[in-house]
Amino acid sequence: MSEYSLSDLSIYIYVLVLASFIGFEVISKVPTMLHTPLMSGSNAISGIILLGAIVVSVGQKSVLGDVVAFVAVFFATINVVGGFVVTDRMLSMFRIKKGKGA
Repeated sequence: MSEYSLSDLSIYIYVLVLASFIGFEVISKVPTMLHTPLMSGSNAISGIILLGAIVVSVGQKSVLGDVVAFVAVFFATINVVGGFVVTDRMLSMFRIKKGKGA
């Protein structure tokens, strides 16, 4: 027997969909000048999410829990690494090129 009921699952799905919608609406309203600072802040939050996913994955006792925990760790890792790559590329636009000009 599963330790979660169908009503628990529906609440979790509801929270996921609502959080995704609110996150999309908030991020789409951010002006272009604030993208780099916000990206750095979101990288820190993604690092916390990655740590939380690792901690939760340790306590899993079912195969489904292991799979979901692995997927969470995988996507959180992609989010952290990708965020730092994008931030580095954005900051490189403001660096002075060597050998050009002066």
